[in-house]
Amino acid sequence: MNTEAPVIQVTGLSKKFGDKLVVDDFDMVVPRGAIYGFLGPNGSGKTTTIRMMCGLLTPDAGTGQCLGFDILTEAARIKAQVGYMTQKFSLYEDLSIRENLDFMARMYQLDKRTERVDEALENLGLSDRQKQLAGTLSGGWKQRLALAACLLHEPKLLLLDEPTAGVDPKARRDFWDEIRQLSAAGVTVLVSTHYMDEAVQCDFIAYIAYGKKLIDGPSAEIPAMIGLHTWRVDGPDLARLETELRATDGIVQVARFGAVLHVSGTDAEKLRAIAEAHQKDKRYHWTEKKAELEEAFIYLMTGAEDNFAPGKAAS
Repeated sequence: MNTEAPVIQVTGLSKKFGDKLVVDDFDMVVPRGAIYGFLGPNGSGKTTTIRMMCGLLTPDAGTGQCLGFDILTEAARIKAQVGYMTQKFSLYEDLSIRENLDFMARMYQLDKRTERVDEALENLGLSDRQKQLAGTLSGGWKQRLALAACLLHEPKLLLLDEPTAGVDPKARRDFWDEIRQLSAAGVTVLVSTHYMDEAVQCDFIAYIAYGKKLIDGPSAEIPAMIGLHTWRVDGPDLARLETELRATDGIVQVARFGAVLHVSGTDAEKLRAIAEAHQKDKRYHWTEKKAELEEAFIYLMTGAEDNFAPGKAAS
């Protein structure tokens, strides 16, 4: 049994911007070395929540500790051990890769700057490009540079905001390989995203919608925690079948994935009976499958209430 103290433990975090409640009574425990994904639509409060958990933003209500420090009274001590990679590339495009890293090392007031920069260049595969101007880099290389800058001061906690937006699939795979190595070394990683292919890389998932945490837990267990069951259907005229299934009692969700439907419900036996009845039509092929994160995400979001909808104010 893991008895190690959590890296983050917060209770009742809330935050308003104007009359809108952006984060509402948020609780969470994050174990050391975890890759924890915060999944939800744009504007759902993911980044605000992460920043409060790490002492980067003061909550209006709630308490907690991060890296052994109080998020309300010891924020400066937390910040010194956090690396924050923003969605928008925020380094200097008219400086070279090495010059950017050297500048960041100066900002952090690090000792052995040359050695630290050399190590960062080597670790992120940037040595051969170190003289190249940052503004001429592709999205994937800018991503590597931003990550290298975040790691210069050897943070214990890494915050990633939509980290692989706009990069190609290979760059995305390489990036996540780096993140998993950091996690294995004990660095805790918090990832804000609305992309499923990022979310599936995470050990744990918290679904956040319009300021509220809908569910959180180990990624592989989320669909089972909801109690969601799914069948895969392929065949002709799926639009007509989709309309029919949406009106069928016992089906809570029908999602289109290319040339197939994923049909979900929370009553396994009722869903099976529906599938068996439809299998009499030999044009369609029904296969029971394990419900996955994407079905769970769609299901959770369907019932979420938008706190930024007209007339919806914070209480």
